[in-house]
Amino acid sequence: MLDSDVKRMQAVLIAGPTASGKSALALALAEVTGGVVINTDSMQVYRDLRVLTARPTPDEEARAPHRLYGYCDAAVNCSAGSWVADAATVLAEARAAARLPIFIGGTGLYFKALTRGLSAVPPIPQEVRDDVRARLERDGVEALHAELARRDPVSGEKLKPRDSARIARALEVIEATGRALPDWHRDGLPPLLEPEGVKALFLAPDRKELYARIDQRFTAMLEAGALEEVAALAARKLDPMLPAMKAHGVPALIRHLAGEITLEEAAGIGQTDTRHYAKRQFTWFRHQMPEFEWVKPEDAWVWLQKAYKPWMSGASS
Repeated sequence: MLDSDVKRMQAVLIAGPTASGKSALALALAEVTGGVVINTDSMQVYRDLRVLTARPTPDEEARAPHRLYGYCDAAVNCSAGSWVADAATVLAEARAAARLPIFIGGTGLYFKALTRGLSAVPPIPQEVRDDVRARLERDGVEALHAELARRDPVSGEKLKPRDSARIARALEVIEATGRALPDWHRDGLPPLLEPEGVKALFLAPDRKELYARIDQRFTAMLEAGALEEVAALAARKLDPMLPAMKAHGVPALIRHLAGEITLEEAAGIGQTDTRHYAKRQFTWFRHQMPEFEWVKPEDAWVWLQKAYKPWMSGASS
């Protein structure tokens, strides 16, 4: 591979809704090009949830380099800012090794950070997080939303009164920094990738087929040990507001383990939540990331061959 080719083709970005076939596509591309697969999914960073978040299997990871999968403990809030810092390190390593970086996932904010940058909110001390969450538990989300509306009117008006996670986050930032989130958003971190040389596709399967696949995959996850995985996570007694504790299927399966609902009911909730999330992914990328080209899964390999022909001289369709 010529150095000029490596420099010109910075990365390929493969986004799409959950269960759309992104991982298989990224792995195939990595095998053909000698590239490195870089996780761009906010739930697949957690080591505690390999099955329930559909992380690549050990066999798949052995077929090509994979980075930023399962490297965070569930007790940690892996923020977008911390992921960007880790992604910058992995990107530098890929470039040094002349490997094609293949960013793949479904978390829109991560992709947006790659190409447009991210607000520079500093880390929030744990004691501040604990205090805000204790107040949330004691006083309720309505009280915290009212407080946020007084201290940060812009965020208070923007956030829904029942959006406990984002309300807590906005208050944590004010408590820790003395500045509101909109102020931090004006002073952002630069993007990791320049538009030139980046090819971005969004896998857009038929909705009906996708929703059926989501339901089937959740059932397969249960058969593969997802319930046992969640039982081990529940036994740790972690803060229920942590991202890993809110992964699709986790809250419902914990309720089942506590005897509140049946496994069938828990599976139904997990499937419904995942379908709703997939719908939001379609909407978010359509409005927030217009630079992504929407491609049907069955056409994606041909699209990649055309976009990355210099890397794929030995590929066949």
